[in-house]
Amino acid sequence: MEPRRISASPRPCSGRRVVARKRPRQESVVSSVRKLQRREISSRRDRAFAMSAAQERFRNIQLQEEFDTHDPKENSSLLPYLRKRSKIIEIVAARDIVFALSQSGVCAAFSRETNKRICFLNGSPDEVIRSLFYNKNNESLITVSVYGSENFSALRCRTTRIEYIRRGQPDAGFPLFETESLKWPGFVEFDDVNGKVLTYSAQDSTYKVFDLKNYTLLYSVSDKNVQEIKISPGIMLLIYTRTSSSVPLKILSIEDGTVLKSFSHLLHRNKKVDFIEQFNEKLLVKQEGENLQILDVRNFQLTEVSRTEFMTPSAFIFLYELQLFLTFRNRSVAVWNFRAGSINISSILTGKCLAKIKSGNSCKEKKGWKFQNTVPEALEDITALYYDEDRDEIYTGNRHGLVHVWSN
Repeated sequence: MEPRRISASPRPCSGRRVVARKRPRQESVVSSVRKLQRREISSRRDRAFAMSAAQERFRNIQLQEEFDTHDPKENSSLLPYLRKRSKIIEIVAARDIVFALSQSGVCAAFSRETNKRICFLNGSPDEVIRSLFYNKNNESLITVSVYGSENFSALRCRTTRIEYIRRGQPDAGFPLFETESLKWPGFVEFDDVNGKVLTYSAQDSTYKVFDLKNYTLLYSVSDKNVQEIKISPGIMLLIYTRTSSSVPLKILSIEDGTVLKSFSHLLHRNKKVDFIEQFNEKLLVKQEGENLQILDVRNFQLTEVSRTEFMTPSAFIFLYELQLFLTFRNRSVAVWNFRAGSINISSILTGKCLAKIKSGNSCKEKKGWKFQNTVPEALEDITALYYDEDRDEIYTGNRHGLVHVWSN
């Protein structure tokens, strides 16, 4: 799984970052790329889609259940905008519990054993939950929230054991990183691959790295000249303020912050830097109107891809085990290596469609139809998607705040 850096402003990075901001999010468009970035992409072969079994696994997939995150009676104590029905932006599954987060900031937990809602996770009337993270290290759910009492400007993290949520006790958790000032433009990033948490306090320009297992502080980096940090398996890339002709870079060990390499990468003068990304030992640098440069930081061997072949994407997803990366631009997805109305389940390597969920191959609607949405309606305007590998189920959310369960 890639680093999860949840951002108020979508950015072309390989993870999700939660950035503090001054007011609750509005009903804005959430890009499909960010939805894909929220999905867990395993680096272990035994957990990836097995092509030999995938077609059979999804052959007769049907709509099995529907959950509703909107409950006017239950949410009557919340602030007015939290009581509005809004679309699903994030779905997470953990140990037979499905968590669904609406764009208004309301999060509900549903049991796949009873197919009933267990509870809402909003602990106070003014809590707006911004994002969710399932910490498999200790079987807990981390919520990242902002509060009306703080003008929605500071991030607050809280961890709750899955077992407590299953019992309907979401208030049995405890706060995290209370000593950190995570106000705009501060952020928190969860890195499941390395088992680390990265926080940034803009107040004193300090980055801190915590252990994801027990949340103990490992080390900190305090430098006002650091413009950005990128995380890859085992390492961190520090990007410093650029000069007119170069950008200073440092590669640190993610475990203890030891500097492994320090160097500067030459840039074209007066050309905007579109992105700098780290992929294991490869550094990807793209400037406006220039070729993509791929630098091997071990031997500084440089490879270039013509700007006519590689257009600056809106986002990346790195597939570390396969040594490939995906780029997203408009509605196109491209697969690269380092040598230069329906739901489709496709092979990343071949692009071949392995299975398709559509109204024609889903269950027939009978007189006693128990769902608010018909199958075609459930497949319309999907705003969030999650695949549960343990249960072989697909969960989708739509603009009406409904979650649908698809399985055999």
